[in-house]
Amino acid sequence: YACFTRPEMKVERVSYDVITPSAARAILEAIYWKPSIRWVIDRIHVLKPIKFTNIRRNELGSKISVSKVKQAMKGKRTELSLFIEECRQQRAATVLKDVEYVIEAHFKVIGKEDVDSGKHTDMFKRRARKGQCFKQPYLGCREFTANFELLENGMPIQEIQEDRDFDWMLYDIDFKNDMKPKLFKAKMCNGIIEVPAPESEEVIR
Repeated sequence: YACFTRPEMKVERVSYDVITPSAARAILEAIYWKPSIRWVIDRIHVLKPIKFTNIRRNELGSKISVSKVKQAMKGKRTELSLFIEECRQQRAATVLKDVEYVIEAHFKVIGKEDVDSGKHTDMFKRRARKGQCFKQPYLGCREFTANFELLENGMPIQEIQEDRDFDWMLYDIDFKNDMKPKLFKAKMCNGIIEVPAPESEEVIR
């Protein structure tokens, strides 16, 4: 399963038709991340037909407040009653099933230290070949874990031969600007989605 949740759906989760650039970036960062680099998604290849299914998931209807967590960390007695039965809710979700993608990406060196791009490339390839990751990558929701492998030169790719206009899709979240969403017009041509550059005019902030 995979669920790349549409932000306009407030109550029940409904997935986009394909993986979003931000979710693809998170998978790469789970494999290899350094403060001095930033992953940029170039292209997404869709290898399997787009199929939806409906499931029911146990979710929580509220969050523990930050102030209560800080009080508990300081040793003060406080009520952290998040996991009582009243907080649990069963919600329907429209998710994807049987997904497979190829992610084409590059990274930009943004730090003033550790600027050897060749070293970063070699380390990423070595980790991806061995299946190593800093944390288990997932497909939108943490319970939908992602398996990955490095696609070496010459390995065949068989995309679905389909064209689709997905209209507006989440590109990423602007964490420096009050967590505002960035959007772009996503189109699939013969199973390939071309992702614009972050600074492009095609990305709406």
